[in-house]
Amino acid sequence: MFGRRGDATARRGTPADLLVVGLANPGAEYAGTRHNVGAEVIERLANRHGASLKRGKERALVDEVRVGHLRLALAIPQTYMNLSGESVAPLVRRYGIEDPHRLVIVHDELDLPVGRMKLKLGGGLAGNNGLKSVKAHLHTDDFARVRIGIGKPPGRAQGADHVLRKPGKADRAELDAVVVDAADAVELILSDGIEAAMNRYNTRTEG
Repeated sequence: MFGRRGDATARRGTPADLLVVGLANPGAEYAGTRHNVGAEVIERLANRHGASLKRGKERALVDEVRVGHLRLALAIPQTYMNLSGESVAPLVRRYGIEDPHRLVIVHDELDLPVGRMKLKLGGGLAGNNGLKSVKAHLHTDDFARVRIGIGKPPGRAQGADHVLRKPGKADRAELDAVVVDAADAVELILSDGIEAAMNRYNTRTEG
């Protein structure tokens, strides 16, 4: 059950107001790849707010910061992408997240053009194995997502090869810009909620 009470790892103090998780693969060989753009958003937020991401027992790099009077928990799972739920589930318990709308998953999205961003609450998983794992462990898909477009692979190239490669210079510039936008969107979700953030950022036709 989502955010269930009574677990040994359950939050004992004040719950976080928002838990933001950037999906990624661990290890230096994956840094800077398209698949790890979610982690880049977490790192951007950590830098903004003076967080120090350190490995926790939830198999993630984690820290918690205050943004104004609100508590923001940041995490990058150190499982591989398709095992993300094994980290997210204990993180949800650790930070006392009982409303799935207060969990935000940031991830790359093949179905959006490079540099495009869409916010979403619940709904389909678009074949993303990281999201599938999160849903399987939380028993719900009613969490918020920040979807960052990386575009489809060219020609007949395989999606797996595409996401695990580092983007070229032009795409890298697009991704650098959207990482900043995504960090801004997370801050708006924290302060005003997911609906307000969707109203502001989802101004273009859905990809």
